[in-house]
Amino acid sequence: MFSKETYVRRRAELKKLVGEGIILLFGNNESPCNYPANSYYPMRQDSSYLYYFGQKRDGLVGVIDVDNDVETLIGDDIDIEDIVWYGSVESVADLAAQVGVANSAPMATLKTICDAAKGRTIHFLPPYRHDIKIQLMDLLGIHPSQQKAAASMPLIKAVVKMRSTKEPQEIDAITDACAIGYKMHTTAMKLIRPGVTEKYIGGQVDGIAHSYGAMVSFATIFSQHGEIMHGNPSDTPLQEGRLALCDCGAETLEHYCSDNTRTMPVSGKYTQRQLEIYSIVEACHDYVLEVARPGVKYMDVHFAVCRMMTDRLKELGLMRGDTEEAVRAGAHAMFLPHGLGHMMGMDVHDMEGLDQINVGFDEETRPILDQFGTNCLRMGRRLEEGFVVTDEPGIYFIPALIDDWRKSGHCAEFLNFDLLETYKDFGGIRIEDDVLITADGCRFLGEERIPYHPKDVEEYMASHTMA
Repeated sequence: MFSKETYVRRRAELKKLVGEGIILLFGNNESPCNYPANSYYPMRQDSSYLYYFGQKRDGLVGVIDVDNDVETLIGDDIDIEDIVWYGSVESVADLAAQVGVANSAPMATLKTICDAAKGRTIHFLPPYRHDIKIQLMDLLGIHPSQQKAAASMPLIKAVVKMRSTKEPQEIDAITDACAIGYKMHTTAMKLIRPGVTEKYIGGQVDGIAHSYGAMVSFATIFSQHGEIMHGNPSDTPLQEGRLALCDCGAETLEHYCSDNTRTMPVSGKYTQRQLEIYSIVEACHDYVLEVARPGVKYMDVHFAVCRMMTDRLKELGLMRGDTEEAVRAGAHAMFLPHGLGHMMGMDVHDMEGLDQINVGFDEETRPILDQFGTNCLRMGRRLEEGFVVTDEPGIYFIPALIDDWRKSGHCAEFLNFDLLETYKDFGGIRIEDDVLITADGCRFLGEERIPYHPKDVEEYMASHTMA
């Protein structure tokens, strides 16, 4: 938890931005796995609640009466039976005082507050957990199917504005997450070799996150089928000559995230064909450092990378025709069906629960939702100092997509389908790092760089083998 003053300052700014009414910020509850007492899923506090109220305990709601400048932490103190099983915890009043909130009250009070606020605006964020949706329905009479539409746009805009620009202490926290991410990725590099299963390496990688931080920042992707965007580790042994793609990240005890991807040769050495594709992804990844800076639209950075990728794929004979026309038609999405990156902070896809349109775009950068690939952009708005975004270009050879486009003739004037047929067994390559936008440019976060240049990867794998 940060200093008390941090949360007092943040709530004061939130009140100014929202302007009137009552703000409800719901914390999360426990999420049992397969029966009520088996809390296998770790308690993870809601990020916006954490940002303004800081406390990680379950069953809390922060209430801010903007009109009367009154703040209240709502929640029930635990009983003696809970203390027997889980130990003593601080009272809700104590938790409130730690973050500069003067008032506390039991959960039953929340209904009284909401009932008394009739005629005033009650602001809440779009709920994403069913228990909170039911609670909101009981409090405000809004059916769960209508709650996303009823969520407060002034509150959403205020939260997005504040959380988008990272404070120095937040950047330090993300840097700490990157340090854990370094250990995760280098552990994978040490373990990769033919015969070891994806699941074994994925489990070891997850264990690093749990050992040094709170948890993984998202479900670890580890697969020799890198063409599958979210390939969960299977029990399949790694095979000689394949590429292993590892996309993973850590979450610190303060719940700030890292997100990196590396693609490594199972045999320890890249083949010439793998190097040809890898070098394109590597160049696109590094190009972001040259062009991303305050005032530049990240959508423009994305398409600059797409043009570079198209030019390089034309050199290999996989694409053809005019580069600008090919990118405009979306032909590059055969190889890169996702966006260049996303905002990152306390959520690995930061604030995505507030709707990606609100987080990653503004009026001049609305995504093109009817074009394959471009419809998956998560970030396009103008960059500002203090933003943290991911830089994650990739090239993938997806057999089903190749077949589908070839059959329909989609973008046939820009694609060499005969040559693409020979890459159906290739897999995919992605390189991803976390980028801080600075006053005059940008830089990668993380004190130690996870190897990604081909020679560095090969040398690290050769000299750090683990049993």
